[in-house]
Amino acid sequence: MEVIVADNASTDDTAVWLAKNFPSVKLLQLEKNFGFAEGYNQAIARIGTEYVVLLNQDVETSGDWISPLVDVLETNPNAAAVQPKIKAYKHKDKFEYAGAAGGYIDFLGYPFCRGRLFDTTEVDTAQYDSVQSVAWASGACMLVRRSLYLSSGGLDKDLFAHMEEIDLCWRLKNFGYDILCQPAATVYHLGGGSLPKGDPKKMYLNFRNNLALLAKNHSSPLIGLLFVRFWLDLLAALRFAINGSIPHALAVIKAVFDFYKDYGKWMSKRAELKKSWHHPNRNGFYRNTILWDFHARKARTFQALRW
Repeated sequence: MEVIVADNASTDDTAVWLAKNFPSVKLLQLEKNFGFAEGYNQAIARIGTEYVVLLNQDVETSGDWISPLVDVLETNPNAAAVQPKIKAYKHKDKFEYAGAAGGYIDFLGYPFCRGRLFDTTEVDTAQYDSVQSVAWASGACMLVRRSLYLSSGGLDKDLFAHMEEIDLCWRLKNFGYDILCQPAATVYHLGGGSLPKGDPKKMYLNFRNNLALLAKNHSSPLIGLLFVRFWLDLLAALRFAINGSIPHALAVIKAVFDFYKDYGKWMSKRAELKKSWHHPNRNGFYRNTILWDFHARKARTFQALRW
């Protein structure tokens, strides 16, 4: 195993501190801040291992958590990536927002997890301890086959940060590969290490990028789907405004505007990707909408959904 830190042109003393305190860690100093997505692309292109673990700087690990992940890929040749169980650093009995026990996507493109619906996370009582085929693995901690990562285009740099791992996994699923969660391995995620929860910029990236990955990867005709999403996103902005969160309302509106401003770019990417769609793997895609289940049916656990 080799530990590599890709330094995205930090302006503090990270490089000096790392060399002094952890001389065995390999440092890749990137020439500029490429963002989360392209930063990983730049780093992974410069190493030569069979597997790569994408690991955020705000994730705590302990014990031999990597071997169970490697074993899953070794015994599942059609699997492109796998994530561990991701729990909350501050509340270690609960699942964490960014990944929990594997990611899913509903019909309208909204992501959720085994163990997390919207902002509601469950207590881990071993209810999701089975290896499961999912729609996406969390970028906070993901083991991926380096060859497939590179051949599929890696993380989309136009997304910059947030949901870029969902886009990658959806792309791999459309190419026929599987994504898995291995709960035998557990890590603890603090969250907000790059942008704190509630930051309007994070809100902007999440809304814009969600529309982009939907446009790039959803197999259904997009006209009706995007029409529904347009009004749902504006409704979300209105709700923020009514609650007094004007910066967040403006962030959502700007996200929708910027998505449609670049609509041609996203459609070009979709057209190019469709050439490689081959027996898409639909495990982890929810045929219903999480919005209705959560707000109307009051479902608060993954097990309460209508599978």
